[in-house]
Amino acid sequence: MNIQSVHVAILDLPTIRPHQLAMHTITEQAVVVARVRDEEGREGWSEIATIGGASYGESTPEAIKANIDTYLTPHVIGQDPIRFGKIMHDISVHVRGNLHAKALVESAIVDLAARQRNIPAYELFGGKIHDGLPVAWTLASGDTGKDIEEAKEFLRQKRHNIFKLKIGKGDPMKNVGHVLEIQKAVADQARLTVDVNQAWDEDTANQCIPILQDGGISMIEQPLPGWNHEGMARLADRYRVPILADEGATSIQEIFHIAKHRAGNSIALKVGKTGGLTAVKQAAGIAEAAGLGLYGGTMIESDLGTAMTVQLYSTMPPMKFGTELFGPLLFKDSITTNRVEFRDFNVIVPDGPGFGVDVDHEKVEHYSREKGVLA
Repeated sequence: MNIQSVHVAILDLPTIRPHQLAMHTITEQAVVVARVRDEEGREGWSEIATIGGASYGESTPEAIKANIDTYLTPHVIGQDPIRFGKIMHDISVHVRGNLHAKALVESAIVDLAARQRNIPAYELFGGKIHDGLPVAWTLASGDTGKDIEEAKEFLRQKRHNIFKLKIGKGDPMKNVGHVLEIQKAVADQARLTVDVNQAWDEDTANQCIPILQDGGISMIEQPLPGWNHEGMARLADRYRVPILADEGATSIQEIFHIAKHRAGNSIALKVGKTGGLTAVKQAAGIAEAAGLGLYGGTMIESDLGTAMTVQLYSTMPPMKFGTELFGPLLFKDSITTNRVEFRDFNVIVPDGPGFGVDVDHEKVEHYSREKGVLA
């Protein structure tokens, strides 16, 4: 029943269209997958994504793999998966930082522990509260008419009724006008949010936020650089529209600091940036105790990483701002044999053993940078 091997691979997954952020445009997404195998041949799998190599955060796919192979794996081999809390505690004593790498390792161990018991992984975190979670879609064509048409089509399909627009790149006031035109077109059926991805300074934020607020935009994500907690606190105090901290809310210690100083009045949760499934639940507890709203963020994961995250979020109280776990819908292909479901404006919580999806080994091999690494 103990862990016999750990293998990590970097996959490059093509997207159906460009996905534009302030610092990077995704046309092919690098994800890192891990497989842990026990002495009887059972497997646990996990996935963590980064955006644009080093353009978004401190972790890169290459560093995640190298650090797991060299520094984390020795603390995992021979351990009982159900003691994932102890395993991760031991790793934290010997390995500082490396939150994405720790998240990938812990999640694979959790998947294996649940599969050994033939139960969904959410049972290891208190059991699910929700069968589905509200899920947003990012409108990203840059053409106002096309974005309105796409939003209306997804509303008709009952796929999404929350829409996000990335407005950190280009002329801020032009972007604001683009958002408000879409808001006018769908406001009676949908909720719109915007994500600045740290691209504004405080002066620009004070020019744009009042217009967005008066236009009915429901939330503004990370308008200032992640380090600028004081500026975020001023914005959260000045405006009634919620200001969400994402890039500035990584470790549980940072989230405590944001809660204490009100450097935002809502928090975006992400498994990778926080350091794992257990750490995300801790972060959610801090935010909930401080009265901050929760948002289930994404790093554009495929079906595997999305199922992993959806299962965890299903064990938490309702998220005030829903989730953006649309990742599987953005990829041309899947690395799992069964897919995460989207219906009735929700992403559905998988109920199978582990994270509820089964990995397609041939697809992993096909998209892996290094062939034969998972043999």
